[in-house]
Amino acid sequence: MTTSTQENVILMEEPVQYLTFTLDGDAFATEISQVREVLEFSSVTNVPRTPDYMRGVINMRGSVVPVVDLRIQFGMEATEPTVDTCIIIVEIQLDGQPTVLGALADSVQEVIELRRDQLEPAPRLGTRINTEYIRAMGKHHDDFVIILDMNRVFSVDQISEIQDGSQVSVDEVNAVVESAELASNSV
Repeated sequence: MTTSTQENVILMEEPVQYLTFTLDGDAFATEISQVREVLEFSSVTNVPRTPDYMRGVINMRGSVVPVVDLRIQFGMEATEPTVDTCIIIVEIQLDGQPTVLGALADSVQEVIELRRDQLEPAPRLGTRINTEYIRAMGKHHDDFVIILDMNRVFSVDQISEIQDGSQVSVDEVNAVVESAELASNSV
């Protein structure tokens, strides 16, 4: 084996980091390389005439970011926000272009590392979600974690719907947030 080939084998064996989170009691994960940040759940500005899975938009440092409910996308009941609910800001690829969106999670758990030998192919049966969305099943301690392929969770058409629905200006988002804050302060 040449030195270059040995280096490639070593690199392939390096563990990959994943952010783990829960949806309806099940453990999910996505590669940390796709995660920009995790935000506490706060108010989301509803956008009229958008699909059910799109909860609205948030203002993230001057940018309008659509927020989607993964539970609805996976055929579960809509997320009921709690103190643990988070918005995971992810960057996915859409036709080779980076697209940023927020994904609602019941709670964020931890960052874990998994090696290739801790991964198994997605099962063909027995999961509540479409297996096209699953990159692999990760074995962490004595539990399995469903590793999502975030680039496949939403189709190109769905992302286009989200982007079309989120064509709201930052000023409009700020105006809605300010009016909600004023209303809550006057109570």
